[in-house]
Parts: sequence; structure tokens; C-alpha cells
Amino acid sequence: MSDNAPCGNVVLVHGGFVDGSHWRRVYDALRNEGYRVAVVQNSTVSLESDVAATRQVIDGLEGPVTLVGHSYGGAVITEAGNHEQVRSLVYVAAFAPDGGESVSTLIADPPPGAPVPPILPPDEGFLFLDRERFAGSFAGDLPGAEAQFMADSQVPWGIDALTGSISEPAWRTKPTWYLVATDDRMIPPPAQRMMAERIGAKTVEVAASHSVHLSQPAAVTDLIKQAAGG
Repeated sequence: MSDNAPCGNVVLVHGGFVDGSHWRRVYDALRNEGYRVAVVQNSTVSLESDVAATRQVIDGLEGPVTLVGHSYGGAVITEAGNHEQVRSLVYVAAFAPDGGESVSTLIADPPPGAPVPPILPPDEGFLFLDRERFAGSFAGDLPGAEAQFMADSQVPWGIDALTGSISEPAWRTKPTWYLVATDDRMIPPPAQRMMAERIGAKTVEVAASHSVHLSQPAAVTDLIKQAAGG
């Protein structure tokens, strides 16, 4: 498929602890609908390097881009979305920081009673989730074997990615959509709703875990299509 796909370009940005392969079901669905889809393999070492990787992918496409971020990927698209080719932003159970904020500041004061993600103490500047508790927090609505594979194939999440702050949030100038995962135990749904309201996003809610793009790819694909105007 050429860069000038009939339905336009979509760029997918993954979050922490995982890699770009987690977008495969959404990728396939969008491709079948006629979109040109690119997946950013951001290293999650630092926000700065992940934004640079995302901009590089956008540079390789012709025409307008719908930029999509899951989880920490929301912070990445908030900064990378200032690219002139980006026409709309989609946050999928994602962080949506304001200027001067980071993922670290957004999670610093969780609401009372909110589930606490089982993040282990830093290991040489990187974070992992407790493998035994991974499924319940990150992938509660996926088959056990799939959740176990995710737990055992975690990508180290760099402290510099969490603490990297936003300079100019793209959602202030770009149309924005947000999918709230109502069974999320990584980012509390009330926090997702707060961020969605703050950024003025067109919002949908889906009964799903943090891995909503894997458990309910059709719902995620439909929202992306709305943002792309398709």
C-alpha cells in the first residue's frame, strides 16, 4: 500500500513495558479499512528519544497523520503531535500531560482507594511490573497465556521516560479523542476521565482493562477512524 492510502495515515505509539507488536490487531483492522499504518518502536528509555522516534516515523509519510498513543504513549503524542503533519490525536487509556507535567507528576498523588500498579523498585534506572501481578493490573480481560507472555516479555521502562516533561501540549491546538477503559487497573478510570475532560477530548468509554487495544481492538479502531474522519 502506498503512503497516499485512500483513508490517510495513522501512526501508533505504544506505552511502557510493551513494544509495538501490541498494536497488531488494531493495525490489521485499520489496514483492512484502507489506512496506511505505521507503528513506532519507541524504546521507552526517555521521553525525548521517544518523541524523536515518533517524529521520524511521521517524516516518512506523505500527507496528514492521525497520531495515536496508548498509556505512556499519550505523553509521547502530546509532544510529538506538534508535528505539522499531525491533524488529530487519539489517547487510548493514556496519559495526557499539560505543559510542564510528566507521567511522574500525574501519578504522584493517586486518588484514595485507586489500585496501585505493581511497579517494582527501579533497577539501574529502569522499571518492571511484578510478573505475578501483571495480568491483574495490565491485562485482566485477556487469556491467561497471553497475559503471561506479556509479563515475561516486558520491555524495561526508563525513569527518564516517566520524568520527561511536556514543553507544548499538542492537544491545545489539535482535535483530540480519548478512550476511557473503565476496568483499567493501571491508570484509574477517574483519572482518565479527568484528563479527557481537561484536554477537551471527544470521549468514549469501553468496559476493558488497560490492554483495551488487545481485548477490544474494534472499539479502538472505530475511535481512530472517527479521529481520522473516516
